[in-house]
Amino acid sequence: MTRVLILTSGYGEGHNAAARALAAGLADLGGEAEVRDLFLEAYGEKQNTSRRLYLDCIERAPLLWLIVYKLLDRLPIMRFAIAPSLFSMQALLARVLAERKPQHVVCVYPGYNYVLDRIRRGHPLPHTRHTLVTDSITVNTVWHRGGSDTWLVANEDTAAVMRDAHVPAEKIHITGFPVPLVFADSRPQRPPPGRGEPLRILFNTNSAAHHAPELVAHLLDIPGIHLTVTVGRDEKLRRAIERIAAGRPVEIHGWTPLMPRLLMTRHLLIGKAGGAATQEAIAAQTPFLITKIVPGQEEGNALLISANGCGAIATSPSAIIGQVEDLLANDHALWHRWHAAIQRISRPDSARTTARFILGCAEKSGHS
Repeated sequence: MTRVLILTSGYGEGHNAAARALAAGLADLGGEAEVRDLFLEAYGEKQNTSRRLYLDCIERAPLLWLIVYKLLDRLPIMRFAIAPSLFSMQALLARVLAERKPQHVVCVYPGYNYVLDRIRRGHPLPHTRHTLVTDSITVNTVWHRGGSDTWLVANEDTAAVMRDAHVPAEKIHITGFPVPLVFADSRPQRPPPGRGEPLRILFNTNSAAHHAPELVAHLLDIPGIHLTVTVGRDEKLRRAIERIAAGRPVEIHGWTPLMPRLLMTRHLLIGKAGGAATQEAIAAQTPFLITKIVPGQEEGNALLISANGCGAIATSPSAIIGQVEDLLANDHALWHRWHAAIQRISRPDSARTTARFILGCAEKSGHS
């Protein structure tokens, strides 16, 4: 059985979501996958603090984050400043490699490649390295300045950007962004809007809590829609939306494992352009109305949606309402165009595609 070590980190949900989905794809095809966040294991509460600072920065000081993002892109900070300071994580990673003896290591967070370079120090490692790039189009050079045998990307647009950045073309493989297997295996029927079927909207409030109640109120005033709202663990926001709804039909979910099914049974997602949200919307073939974009890594996600005609960007309540009204007009003609476009780029079985590629590499190298 091929052993695969998948290295992730909790800076944003995209890394962890892709890691979990890839592990499921590998297990489904007979591989043995282990997902580890060695930053968290090595640094514990310090890592949690670092993660909270990152999330606070992108939420409250996005321009500051953009400066940091551009510095990481333009200067070899990860190689010469950050990686050499990660003594505890480097020692832990070396120990895990010695104990687990994986045939393949998949880095779903780019920082690991620089630590692996330091462990290697000119000696060949007894495993192949794959870097699973979770960003689209706007790919920070931190992803490919470190060593790797292959880079696995979500789409041709991203592959083209990396080739232009002088990453060897033969090392870039388009395998898709791994999403849960349910997107490929359990797709429910979704009648298109019209002829008595409302436009079913899923509003993910994770980036718009401050104006979510106002937006819900306006959406509920529009005839011909059915509204579902996710509030995560924010009970205060749930109560505010319940007051706004005042008996009108709105479906409210807290944290839920049913997100794939919700996506596949709704006609439109409204939310932030996170990596996992964007790729799962594409897998569900659900057009996406983007309300917020973190500067840097999420700009590519928004471009992927808008440039392919799969949705639009609307960052104010009035713009969002205007787009929803446009989707309802002319027998939902705009929605049908968005839906046809997103079908063309959808890769719902990407977890297996990526896993199949990795296991195929194992067969070529003689691992079993």
